This record gives sequence, C-alpha cells and structure tokens, in this order.
Amino acid sequence: MRLKTTAKGLSKIALSCVCAMTVIACAPSDDSITADADTADQVEATTMQSGDNPFMQASDLYLQYPAFDKIENAHYMPAFKAGLAEQVAEIDVIANSEEAPTFENTFVAMERSGAILDRVARVFYARVSAHTNDEVDEIRTELAPMLSAHGDEILLNSKLFARVKAVNDQLDDLELDAESKRLVSETYKDFIGAGAQLSDEDKEKLKAMNSELASLGTEFSKKVLDEVNDNAIVVDSADELVGMSEVAIASALEAGKARELEGKYVLPLLNTSQQPSLASLENRELRQRILDTSLTRGSSGGENDTLEIVSNIIRIRAERAQLLGYDNHAAYSLTNQTAQTTEAVNERLGTLAPPSVANAKREAGELQAMVEADGGDFKLGAADWNFYAEKLKAEKFNFDESQLKPYLEMNNVLVNGVFYAAEQVFGLTFKKRDDLPTYHPDVHVWEVFEADGSTLGLFIEDFYARESKRGGAWMNAYVSQNNLFGNKPVVANHLNVPKPPEGEPTLLTWDEVTTMFHEFGHALHGLFSDVTYPSFAGTSVPRDFVEYPSQVNEMWADWPEILANYATHYETGEAMPRELLDKVLASSKFNEGYKTTEYLAASILDQALHQLTPEEVPSADELLAFEEAALTKAGIKMDEVPSRYRTAYFSHSMGGYSAGYYSYIWSEVLDADSVEWFKENGGMLRANGDHFRETLLSKGGSIDAMTLFRTFRGAEPNIAPLLERRGLNAQ
Repeated sequence: MRLKTTAKGLSKIALSCVCAMTVIACAPSDDSITADADTADQVEATTMQSGDNPFMQASDLYLQYPAFDKIENAHYMPAFKAGLAEQVAEIDVIANSEEAPTFENTFVAMERSGAILDRVARVFYARVSAHTNDEVDEIRTELAPMLSAHGDEILLNSKLFARVKAVNDQLDDLELDAESKRLVSETYKDFIGAGAQLSDEDKEKLKAMNSELASLGTEFSKKVLDEVNDNAIVVDSADELVGMSEVAIASALEAGKARELEGKYVLPLLNTSQQPSLASLENRELRQRILDTSLTRGSSGGENDTLEIVSNIIRIRAERAQLLGYDNHAAYSLTNQTAQTTEAVNERLGTLAPPSVANAKREAGELQAMVEADGGDFKLGAADWNFYAEKLKAEKFNFDESQLKPYLEMNNVLVNGVFYAAEQVFGLTFKKRDDLPTYHPDVHVWEVFEADGSTLGLFIEDFYARESKRGGAWMNAYVSQNNLFGNKPVVANHLNVPKPPEGEPTLLTWDEVTTMFHEFGHALHGLFSDVTYPSFAGTSVPRDFVEYPSQVNEMWADWPEILANYATHYETGEAMPRELLDKVLASSKFNEGYKTTEYLAASILDQALHQLTPEEVPSADELLAFEEAALTKAGIKMDEVPSRYRTAYFSHSMGGYSAGYYSYIWSEVLDADSVEWFKENGGMLRANGDHFRETLLSKGGSIDAMTLFRTFRGAEPNIAPLLERRGLNAQ
C-alpha cells in the first residue's frame, strides 16, 4: 500500500483495503531515456512557470505534511510535467554515466530520483480516491498514459538495465548490508518482470499495452464511482423504511435534500454487492430493489456500463503476460507474491470452498425455517439473507446489532479503542493537531508519539462517506519513512461511515469498528517502518502479505480490556454490559459460512478471469455468463450468496489486486496463527507488541516476507487457527 516513483516500483500507489493497490506507471518513449540536451532547462522553465506551485519543493509544514490549504487543481498538471522531466533527466544521467556501475551511482541514485513526481503523485492519487471532482478526474484521465509511458521508459531502458545487471551479477562479492543487497536483487527482478530483456519490437508492443491498460483502468474506476452515485436508491415515503433506525432514516432524508429531492429518502450504494440497509428493512420489495440495483451495476447498458472495458483489460493483461513469457496474467502477477504459483492459490481456495459452502447451506436452512415460522411462503433469497440472519442472531444470542451501536460512538472507538490499544501494546500516544490544514472539514490530524515522548509520525483520519469519495476503506502514505532522506511517516486511514444529521452521534456497526481497527493496522505498518530505502518503506511488501498485519490488529477490537475501555454508552457513559459482550464473542462464528462463501466467490472469480489465455477471454456480452459458469464449476455458486463483488464493479480485480483478491484469506492464515501466538505469550503485553514491531512491522519490504513471519512466530504458519476461527474444521 504505497507510492513509489523510482524505477523499482512501477509507480504503485496504495488505494486500499478495498484495501486496493493501483499501478500507476509513469513518460517518453524511446528505448533509453534520452532527454534532449535542453531537458534540464525544460525542468527549470516548467518550475518557473508554475510560480508558487507547492509541489516544487518539499512542504515546509511539520514532517513535510502536505500544504492542503495551498494546493489547487491548477497545480497538479504543471507539477506532474515538471516531475516527469526532472526524473527523465536524473535517469538519463544514471543510464549514460561513463563511470563503472556501482550500488551508489546506480541503485541509490535511482532511489533518490523523482522527488517532485513522488510528492505530487502521493497527494493527487489520494485526492482522486478521497475527494475527487470532474476537474480532478479529467486530469487523471490525461495523466494515465503519460505515467504509463514514463514507467516503461525507466524499466525498459537498455542502458539502465545493463548497469543494474552488472551490479547484480557481482552482488555476492560486494560489501553491502543485507537491505542494500536486497535492493539490488529486487530491482533486478523488477526490471526482468517489466520486460527489460525483450526485443526492441516487443518492448514497443509492451509499452502500447501498458498505456492502454492505464487508460482503461482510469476509465473503469471513474465509471464505477459514477454508477454508484447515479444508482442511489430513491424512496418516496418513510413508511417504506420501517426497520431502519430513526437516525438512518434522517440521514436518508438529508441525502435526498443534498440531491435536491425534497421529501425523498436516498439510500446510497456501497461498493460491495450486499448493502447494509438490507439487514434492517422490513419491506421485502424494497430489499429486492436495492439488491437488484447493486448487482446490476455496470452491466445494464448506458454510459457507465463497464463490461467492454473489463473484457479489454482482461484480454490485454493476458496478452502482456504471454509476451513476458507467462501462461496467463495470474501466473505473471504471482511471481512476486508469497503464494508464487496459480497452483498454490487454486489449491488453497479449492480446499476452503467445500466446507464454506456446506456451512452456508446449513445457515440457509436455518434462515428458511425462520422465514416459514414467520408465515412467509417464499424461498429465501439473497436480498432476504441479512434481514433474517439478524433476526436469527437475535433469537440465538438474544441480541442484535442495534443493541451494540449506542456503545460504539465513532470518536470514542478511535480514541479509547484503536488508540488505546496502540498505547497498551506499543506504548504510543496521540495528540490532535488542529493547526495543520486538511482537504475537507471532516478530516482530522493526529501526531503520534513514542513511549519516550519523541514523535513517530502523523496520522490522518478521514472516516465519513461522501459522493466525492470512492467506496471501501484504505490506507495511504503522504510521506513514507526512510532513512535515506530522513523522512518520518505521514499516513492516512479512510473509511466510508454514513454521516448522521447535524447534532446526532455517529454510531458504528460492529463491522465498521473492526474495519477501523483493521485500517489502523495498515497505519501502524507505515508508522513503524524503519528502513533505509524508500522502495522498502512501510507497507511495501507482497500483496498477499500486506493485509496480514492489519488483520492482526483487528484482534484488539473485542479484546476484553480494550472493549471495556471504549464500549460505553454515548449518552450515559455506562459500560457495555458484560452479558452483551459475552454475546458478541459467542456469536463470532455466526453467519461465517455466508461471509466466507461470498468472499471466496469473488476470489475464485478473480482467478478465473486472470488464468485465461487471450483467446479464452469472453467478450463483453459473454462476461456475465462466464462469471456464473466459473462459480458453478468451482462449486461456490449459491443463489442466496452473491459474490462479494461481481465482474462489472470488481475494483480490486480491475485495479492493483488483479489476480490478488485471494490475498485476504492467504494473509488470514498468518493473522490467525499470530493471534494464537499473542494468546500463548500472555496477550496484551508491551513485550509482545515490541517483539511484533521489531521482528516484522518495522522491516517493511527490506526482508523476505515469509522470513519475517518465521522470525516473529518462531515456526512455519499453521492453518488450523484459521479453520477454527471461520468454523471450517467442524464438518
């Protein structure tokens, strides 16, 4: 989850636990980056023309925090152009140096390149996700092919690659520390994986593919956001909203006013297939309308239909993979992941699918019985599942989610839950910084301190949903820690919590609470980074490892000492009753068959799409039929359990998590095993937190990911705790 504009990184920016990583790539188009003789002058001229452009130098605010109060849309493109030209000139010097290639004059020099580009890209792409507008979207569309070409020009530069290879060939004989040696070997692999050994003709083909993919990806994400906003559910009367809380109904009315629909109620769609309102709405017809609208997003024709884009993306990815010597895009994508092969991923997903579906079918039987007990004469459908699951949960455990919410006020969860856990486990403390500017009034900044009182970094919270913000939850870094430049981290967490009417408290669902803890796990990964090189900072780890530390941090959400500190009634201050907490814990495996099945369905679909050859890729008209056939073949298809994402709005799969949505369950094996380690070693102890930080969280990508895990755990990963957690071991 990070941005890197050095040659090594193909300019990756973390956009999410959608948690979703989008590859941006970065300019010109010749085999070597031969900026003309006037390149340096062009950089200077562009900079001068930009006047007071805040991106032209490091921010003078605390820890280089972005000067959001000075940043305007007009600053982005000039800064990108200046940054591209600057890095072209820097890479040209490296590639054409007459000095023999060394670690310092090649690898360290590349790490130091692209300062302007890094600054503007971090802010711009964070803005695209968190608070976009039409002008920003237009800039993004224009930038996509430029950045793609720029990345290709670095990674396909034959002179630069010759220097990289020369140093790598003598790596065993160089007196370098372990992190420096890893920088050499990983950079070399990145050049190979990006096509550095291709013929000149094939390099040109690759550049064209990358450019088209960049443009298609930008178009896809814009259409997905537009479709979500355009298809919000409009309800004429509050009578149709029976079952929803008064605050939720008031929020729907406010949303109607915001859209100039006076007296109407608007229910915005979230990015997943299922929608939160379906758990409480008694009106079955409305539930069905909401789900139908959600499931048909991007596939019903019209200007926001994405199926043609998806088909093209999948086909071009497959063609690119074969050009690079791989059978398919999934095989290509997995080479840098801990899973390594499609066979390993297929085996893991295939092992988990049967017990998951068996659990879901048992759950469906219980829910059908409840439908009939209530006098219903219909078969349970996907739009009914969450409604009856909540009723069954209340019956089984004598509580439902509405009983929890008064004890889960958002700011209290953050300060006395998330922050308090970090204090107890890692010794951190937090102080609000109202003096630093933000890009939206709902955004807040915190300074993070070590146990000794020294500053660790800055943390930005942006928790409310808005139409200018994409769905999901994610972390990004505005400034990544590294010792090369002496930077301390500035990281941000983003959620999509519906904002209540003015004066009302923000009461969270339990899922939103665990999401807040999860995303802060990513933030800790960024804050604790202690590496030399920017390429290894923070969350710069394999995609199927990056979710692991954040999933571990979820354990503190229901840890008794932590829960007791934050789960207090927003009006009375009374602690959540112990019996209610016991019910929360007792119900932890409830509905787990459904949750696992909807997730596995999306993971299997992602693999199915990306394990195709170019000839096998379905056309736009065939995609939905392919989706159904793939899920049926895998034995994961259940009408009552739709895939967590469908092809037309599967932003993870079309973005940086392509062939990588399996990562969450892959990481959860490590997560569940690590939770067991904490329990075995006394739980919430500073010594345990310090060990986790020292052996794993602080290392970023500077050490092989699985080596980090084994060093922390003292053993190979064990899948048994995951099976126990998800109730998949009791068949």
